[in-house]
Amino acid sequence: MNVLTLSPVIPVVVIDDVETAVPLAEALLAGGIRTIEVTLRSPAALGAVGRIAARVPDMVVGVGTVVTAEQVTASVRAGAGYLISPGSTPTVLDAMADSGLPYLPGVSTASEVMAAAERGLTELKFFPAEAAGGVRYLSALAGPFPHVRFCPTGGITQETAPKYLALSNVGCVGGSWLTPADAVAQGDWARITQLAKEATA
Repeated sequence: MNVLTLSPVIPVVVIDDVETAVPLAEALLAGGIRTIEVTLRSPAALGAVGRIAARVPDMVVGVGTVVTAEQVTASVRAGAGYLISPGSTPTVLDAMADSGLPYLPGVSTASEVMAAAERGLTELKFFPAEAAGGVRYLSALAGPFPHVRFCPTGGITQETAPKYLALSNVGCVGGSWLTPADAVAQGDWARITQLAKEATA
C-alpha cells in the first residue's frame, strides 16, 4: 500500500468520543475519501482506530502523531493500516520499520530528508508545513531531492491545498478542515460528506 496515493487529501482527525468514530469514517467514505488519520492526541484514539478498522472495512485507517516505539506497538494492535510520525528519531523509525506497516516519518529540514533517504525512505511527511516554509520550501526541496515525495500537513487549508498538490514532489496533503470540531460534536455528518466531496473534486 502506498499511503501517498490513497487520497489527495488525508483527513487528520482528533477523536474525543469513540462513539463518533464509525459515523465519522462513514461520512468521509460517502464523500469519496477512503482513508483517515486518527491522531494519538486523545485517550479515545486507539479505541476509535479499532472501531473503524472493524466496522468500516473500506476505510483505510492510519494512526498519526506516533512519537514512541510503544505507540507503534499499540497502534498495530489497535488495527492501524499505516503509521505517521511528526518527526523521525532513530528509535521511532526502527519501530515503524519493524511493524511491517507502511509509514510516513516526519521531516522539516534538508538534513532530515537526507537522513531518511539514507535509510531508503523516499515517502515522507512534511511537518509543520506552513510554519516550516510551506509551498516555497517544498518546491525548493525538489531540486536536490527529486526522488523524494511528501505529504505536507500542518496549517494547510481548503484554499492552500491545491497549491501544494500542484508540486511535483507532493503526493497528497493532510488537513483537519474536512472534519471541523463543531460538525463532529453536532453529528453533522452530511457537512463532513460535502467537505470530503469538495476535497476529492
